[in-house]
Amino acid sequence: MTTSTTALLNDVDLDAVTDLTNAVRSNPTAASTVWRADVTWQGGFQSSAQIRAFPAVHSDEPPALGGNDSAPNPVEQLLAALGNCLAVGYAANATARGIELTNLRIAVKGDLDLRSFLGLRPGHAGFQGITATVHLDSDATPEQLQDLHHAVVGSSPVGHTLLAPIPTSIHLAAGR
Repeated sequence: MTTSTTALLNDVDLDAVTDLTNAVRSNPTAASTVWRADVTWQGGFQSSAQIRAFPAVHSDEPPALGGNDSAPNPVEQLLAALGNCLAVGYAANATARGIELTNLRIAVKGDLDLRSFLGLRPGHAGFQGITATVHLDSDATPEQLQDLHHAVVGSSPVGHTLLAPIPTSIHLAAGR
């Protein structure tokens, strides 16, 4: 009987990360991926997103916005997506640098003016600004943590998506 051991740091499988990095390094086309979510309206302001084989991710609005408050709303989910992406980035980059994390919490908040969303004025309906504050505990030096932070901010897919305008197409396929 063979016993396999997986090298873990910060509960990250070092071999899996190394294997993926080496695969992309040797075959750059392997880096091109497509991600999907299929969203279905559930009535009112409720909807659910099906992502791979996971349980549906539900969305609703708070009562002040006409919803039933049965789930986080889309802008809260966007903030959570940024925080979750940063958490993955810290775990991956810390692990690659041999830095042990003892605690990581990311507080994300966004300022949103509802007037455009409510049709009260034309213009930008999205966040006016987003702030993420990273609370990180580690025995690493301040210089190592600053280097880690710079690497994470420089490589966050969700962070980069929010920071730079990207081509987005929304098509209507009306009909039954």
